[in-house]
Amino acid sequence: MKKTVLGLLFCMLVSVAQAGDVLSLKAGHPQTYVVKRGDTLWDISAMFLDDPWLWPELWYYNPQVENPHLIYPGDVLKLMWVDGKPVLVRNPQAGDGVVKLTPQMRISDISDAIPAIPLDVIAPFLTRSRVVDDGVLEGAPYVLSGKRGNIVAGAGDEILGRGDFGDGDNYGIYRRGKVYVDPRSRELLGVEAIDVGSAHLLHSEGDIATLALNRSTQEIRRADRFLPLESRQLTARFEPQAAEVDTKGYIIAVEGGVTQVGSMDVVTLNLGKRNEVAAGDVMAIYTTGVVVSDPLTGERLQAPDVRAGVLMVFRVFDKVSYGLVLKAEQTLKVGDKVRNP
Repeated sequence: MKKTVLGLLFCMLVSVAQAGDVLSLKAGHPQTYVVKRGDTLWDISAMFLDDPWLWPELWYYNPQVENPHLIYPGDVLKLMWVDGKPVLVRNPQAGDGVVKLTPQMRISDISDAIPAIPLDVIAPFLTRSRVVDDGVLEGAPYVLSGKRGNIVAGAGDEILGRGDFGDGDNYGIYRRGKVYVDPRSRELLGVEAIDVGSAHLLHSEGDIATLALNRSTQEIRRADRFLPLESRQLTARFEPQAAEVDTKGYIIAVEGGVTQVGSMDVVTLNLGKRNEVAAGDVMAIYTTGVVVSDPLTGERLQAPDVRAGVLMVFRVFDKVSYGLVLKAEQTLKVGDKVRNP
């Protein structure tokens, strides 16, 4: 997917604060900032706020300006005070600091607007990555060999497949990846289907088919599986918010097969559609509190969990979901808890 398509603007991060929260401006924050290409709303908000996810509380909403959430390279952001509250104003008029709600017009491609978070980090998970039920890959048609009997193949080659291809023409090619298991109930939540390419069905005879490879992310191997390409629209516009239900879960995996998690890492949660989780849900991450010994009684006590980060869910399957860690105040790990902020 071209970057210009993936560059469609995310909605501005909306507040996950509860009533009564007070904006805390970051020490040493600038008074003005000129937006640069490559910026994200998250990066900019972190310059002004101790809690960057409260950005919308700082953004000055002008109802007379169409799409007030769109910010472009070259825009000037100025910190002002309105009704006793700090606000950021885009391209303020020179003067005595009074905010004037005057109509404005901008002729600019929406794809030029800066995104809320780095789209290139999550793009592969939006367009190609999949989680399927156990047995789905095993029951799918598979790569038999290259057309000339070779073992591996790449984009531009023709390959042979075997199995029931149904009525479809276009297929993704997948390899079995991680098996996701709930850390508490031990329920099997799904299997990662690693995207390795895509192919177009040319013709078939019996259960043997010839397909043309049109894309490969790595070498295609014998026994890799074919699944019909999903008919889904790329979600490039999110509305981050606290989940509507009291949701609690765990980080069960991190991209790359490591156990340590940091900012802008993609993680897998043991929460999905059945838990009423939706793309855009913002969750706080908690690490387990330390075990301490009472100096008087000698008892070993479990300290309360410690809030250590924030993530946003961006793709949801039935039993699991993918989230992007927006802020990590310390090193996180697989097994850390997530809940409503």
